[in-house]
Amino acid sequence: MASMPTVTDVALAAGVSRQTVSNVMNSPGIVRADTRERVEAAIAQLGYRPHASARRLRTRRSSTIGIRLDPMIDGISGSVLDRFLHALTEQADKQGLRVLLFTATSPEDEIIQLQRLNDGADVDGFVLTSTFAGDPRTKWLIENKIAFVTFGRPWGADDVSNPQHLWVDVDGWAGLYEATRAVQNAGARRIGYIGWPSSADTGDDRRRGWHDAMHERGDVTEAGLIALEAVTVDGVAEGTAAMQDLRRRAGPLDAVLCASDSLALGAMIANPERVPVTGYDNTPVAAAIGLSSVDQSVGEVAAAVLDLLTGEFGGQVHGAPESLQPRYQMIRPRLVTRAFAAIPMEMLV
Repeated sequence: MASMPTVTDVALAAGVSRQTVSNVMNSPGIVRADTRERVEAAIAQLGYRPHASARRLRTRRSSTIGIRLDPMIDGISGSVLDRFLHALTEQADKQGLRVLLFTATSPEDEIIQLQRLNDGADVDGFVLTSTFAGDPRTKWLIENKIAFVTFGRPWGADDVSNPQHLWVDVDGWAGLYEATRAVQNAGARRIGYIGWPSSADTGDDRRRGWHDAMHERGDVTEAGLIALEAVTVDGVAEGTAAMQDLRRRAGPLDAVLCASDSLALGAMIANPERVPVTGYDNTPVAAAIGLSSVDQSVGEVAAAVLDLLTGEFGGQVHGAPESLQPRYQMIRPRLVTRAFAAIPMEMLV
């Protein structure tokens, strides 16, 4: 009996990547029309059934994916995970899968919830978010041979060539590098950066994008870059205070980049010189106030997560088939540029 065509077969026939095929099936709006038509023609020619990619997950126990509902960090940047959950749920439904949400107060409590749901046969696999170096959740799942994929890399020394588990992440370095290049190409030289403490792996990744772009251009010395950086925890008020501190220490600025839209909104408030500000996450707030921001393409992230969880790897590190396909997907974000308008502080008093 001939084997059923796979996503890889479709990708080869259409001359595209597996991720592009997944995007056509789950988020067709983000794929160019000519590419989408080529993939759809290959699907029709091969007789590929999109639902067949979820067969391994569906035939286990429940056709259900478990994911923790993270606590709301704030009303701005926290919306990114909400958008990811919506995209994941919608795309899972197209594959005949359900998403079960649960809560946990800590990584250790989440492990208890993972064990409870797995022992009760409530889910077939998990999607984890908010990963960090030394994450005990992924260690427990791997040791217990439970299917899972993370939105967020392992943050180890060798994530790409020897991943500890199946993961999808957004290239924060590329996002801030592109954002820095964009304002440099517009004539900016003294570009400030407001970011998080170095204990945040995601924040470190974004900061490197700004730093590398600034270092390559050479408009500011390495010592001068120190004065152009402000570090704070996330939040609008914190962004305002960091912008005030940055203006005092750094002097005249041509532009400011921020690790989140929350910090960027705060920076816009303390900005009488109307210095262009760019955020990160492309939240609805950014769109509403005309803030340029880096978009994480959560629809692509959700498609890639499901591809790893339901495709040939089946979300497994142990017992997965040998394959030349990578066990990770790094999604490149895109810069959304908008006409800048500062928010006068006196309007908020």
